[in-house]
Amino acid sequence: MIGQTIAHYKILEVLGKGGMGVVYRAEDTKLGRTVALKVLTPGRPLSVRDRERFELEARAAAALQHRNICTVYEIGEHEGFSYISMAYVPGKSLREIVETGPLEIKRALDISVEIAEGLKAAHAKGIVHRDIKSANIMVDDDDRVTILDFGVAKLIGKASVTKDGVAVGTVEYMSPEQAQGTAVDHRTDLWSLGVCLYEMITGQLPFRSDEEAATVYQLVNEDPAPFSTVRPGVPAALTRIVQKVLEKKPDERYQSAGDMLFDLKDARAELDRSLAAAASDLPSVAVLPFANMSADKEQDFLCDGIAEEIINDLSRIQGLHVVARTSSFAFRGANLDIRQIGRKLGAGSVLEGSVRKSGSRLRITAQLINVADGYHLWSEKYDTDLQDVFAVQDEIGQNIVHAMEVTLTEREKKALLKVPTTNVEAYQFYIRGRQYFHRFSAKGLEYARNLFTSAIIRDPQYAMAYCGLADCYSMIYQYYDSNKTNVENALTASRKALEIDSELAEAHASHGLAVSLDGRFEEAEVEFERAIELSPKLFEAYYFYARTARSQGNLEKSAALFAKAGEVRPEDYQAPILCADSYRGLNREEDKIAAFRRGLAIAERHLELHPDDARAWYLGAHAQFELGRKDKALDWNERAMKMAPDDVATLYNAGCLFCVMGNYDRCFECLEKAVDNGFAHRVWIENDPDLEPVRKEARYKLLLERLA
Repeated sequence: MIGQTIAHYKILEVLGKGGMGVVYRAEDTKLGRTVALKVLTPGRPLSVRDRERFELEARAAAALQHRNICTVYEIGEHEGFSYISMAYVPGKSLREIVETGPLEIKRALDISVEIAEGLKAAHAKGIVHRDIKSANIMVDDDDRVTILDFGVAKLIGKASVTKDGVAVGTVEYMSPEQAQGTAVDHRTDLWSLGVCLYEMITGQLPFRSDEEAATVYQLVNEDPAPFSTVRPGVPAALTRIVQKVLEKKPDERYQSAGDMLFDLKDARAELDRSLAAAASDLPSVAVLPFANMSADKEQDFLCDGIAEEIINDLSRIQGLHVVARTSSFAFRGANLDIRQIGRKLGAGSVLEGSVRKSGSRLRITAQLINVADGYHLWSEKYDTDLQDVFAVQDEIGQNIVHAMEVTLTEREKKALLKVPTTNVEAYQFYIRGRQYFHRFSAKGLEYARNLFTSAIIRDPQYAMAYCGLADCYSMIYQYYDSNKTNVENALTASRKALEIDSELAEAHASHGLAVSLDGRFEEAEVEFERAIELSPKLFEAYYFYARTARSQGNLEKSAALFAKAGEVRPEDYQAPILCADSYRGLNREEDKIAAFRRGLAIAERHLELHPDDARAWYLGAHAQFELGRKDKALDWNERAMKMAPDDVATLYNAGCLFCVMGNYDRCFECLEKAVDNGFAHRVWIENDPDLEPVRKEARYKLLLERLA
């Protein structure tokens, strides 16, 4: 064919061959441009019906104008040849690139993002490719990606099933439903993109056999080899994406290219942050819960307390990123290599240790490990009395700072050396109280309140114990007991903390929360601003400040503060979901969707480690609904309700979900039960955007009267 002419196209060279035809580089002699000319195999003339469908598909494809989709110029027939004229795209096919070996993770993500961008644009026009594969993806020298054959793949592969029941086409890239010859939609393209992504990461296909029927059996019934066996070290976010997009059932995959695109971009941003952190001067550390080596398992609280105090101390340092307690403590007792844990937590180093208590004697060991190579940066063993535990904690913190070459400000030096109490018994009550406080339940808060009180009795100058006590009363008032005495007790405790230490950021944050519940919003803002000034990385200051702004109906400010809280603690799912809810009230649709997606992705990661966290389930349910997944939203909400059927926060959020879904009877059923069980936050209800549809309902007004 070289040198011959088909219609007004002069054939210059062969670009590729397939079962259905040949692609040539050709010259359009009419317009004087180079094109890619796909010529169907001679002997396969199109019927009238096929030609009509072919033209319809090609016209639809020609209407697609997107940087990641190859433009279709013309379709035609000439002397028995059926052809398609398309833009000529220089470069290599993704298949050719992968044949040289696996791609760098960053490059694989970049290419996948561009493919997903093209799919999103096509699917929005109602066009499904049906033959996404690495051979149909062109990558130029600048890594710009172009998808070939859009709108023509369906016709070319129209004989979908052979007499043996095996689908015609490139079986290795087909979705299970496509390979079985059943109806397909846009989600089949997402599966095929997942296959390409797996291929880029590993250099091999997830499903492959010498026999097509065996390949079909694999992709319908088997899971691909996990990355841990074929390419260790793949980021967890990317692993989750591939697992989700290669779900056998279409309903369990991503439901749109936009959803997958968001997660791909999020994974790329997370990788960029990790690479930037590795290349920057800002070190990062994760502190794991110390192992209890004592015979008495009741000493677990002491081990956790030591680790938590080290986290709190290090978190005050601007030049150091410290993984949050919730994330690092999820790896308690995990049978994983320290380097794996560090990578999962995005930390450059990990501190692990152990505590053995015998009578009043302690043996504490601690070691700081470099995640990159597994070598020790520092290690030490301490044989000491229980009363010297504070000095040991300080020394461990200072040694971490020294080992990681962090420069401290004068304020940070003072904070690191500050001993919150010298009373060992008070300290033990305090750290046990923190354990119960983190459980966030009515019983947990009551136990924590009593333990903080016991700590204060042993040491009346223990400012952090007063902060804990104040926060307990504030939470109890909001969620479990609307008696105004709880607010008064929170105010008294937080004021006492400030009297003892006016430079303690936590005290200002606790007092800000208490005065906000007392309706003194201007005073609360002053306290939160002071807390942030003293400790710019204090999550609670931003988070409670945001909730205060939201309860006043100041959605613009609450959104900004929730966003900042998410920056300070990127592993927290609450802040982005509540931020998205504020965006919804502001009608900022794009920001809302982006924040809900981000929050849901974090919640999903969190639930992998904490499947019993009802709050993650019910807040995640709201995100699922706002992202168009009603069934998932109901399922997540049901999980939360089963875990905590009488918890007022669970009931309130369930009521809000039913409200936005339009099920007002279920909404009031949940809200009324929440109030029955102690929910008392009237100003929150009055300004919650979720409840806007029922503001004029008589039952809503009766609900407010009960909270007057």
